[in-house]
Amino acid sequence: MSARPMIAMDGVQFGYDLRLVLDIPRLWIEQGSSVLLSGASGGGKSTLLGLLAGVLLPSEGRLEVAGHALHGMRDAARDRFRADHLGVVFQQFNLLPFLSVRDNIALGLRFSRVRSARISGPLDDEITRLLRALQLDPALMKRRAGTLSVGQQQRVAAARALIGRPALLLADEPTSALDREAATAFLQLMSAQCQAAGTTVLVVSHDDSLQPLFDRTLVLSEINRAGAVHV
Repeated sequence: MSARPMIAMDGVQFGYDLRLVLDIPRLWIEQGSSVLLSGASGGGKSTLLGLLAGVLLPSEGRLEVAGHALHGMRDAARDRFRADHLGVVFQQFNLLPFLSVRDNIALGLRFSRVRSARISGPLDDEITRLLRALQLDPALMKRRAGTLSVGQQQRVAAARALIGRPALLLADEPTSALDREAATAFLQLMSAQCQAAGTTVLVVSHDDSLQPLFDRTLVLSEINRAGAVHV
């Protein structure tokens, strides 16, 4: 495993309406690692993901992701960074229900020449490979996403995040709608694809039973000096 950081935070602070939400003196996550970010609901985990994705900007400190200094970037540059370097699995999946499975997955490339350039063959061949790797039948490619089961939608969302081999995959409570067995199976499949692509993984979950599936667990309350918050 490389010793270079995928995520480096130094003295990062963020707050809403003069209320300090995050105060993280230092955080270092190595490239290629898989990390579970654990903590109670309302503890600021989603806010931290927003900072790492460049959606939010710290009020203080330095924040670097994939070698890019997000704390000094303008909005347009952060949008480009997010498209080129991040894959995101949202808690509610955020698929477009009226689009096909194939077109939902391809959205992961639409705004990024960098990720598109990593597809060496026909796009449909890569989508088929990802679907099979995530144990979804490629025959679903033409189905509208809104007609799929929750478990199927979750895997389509993962394929969309993984296509084009992003440097960092962020997942916000991706298994909250699944039972323990299905959650474990999904994370194992997703992690195998990330490992093969060299993608660093940061998964947010309040389910501590998932810890054995990751290289490392971070408890937000132990790295956040701001204490308990409700955002």
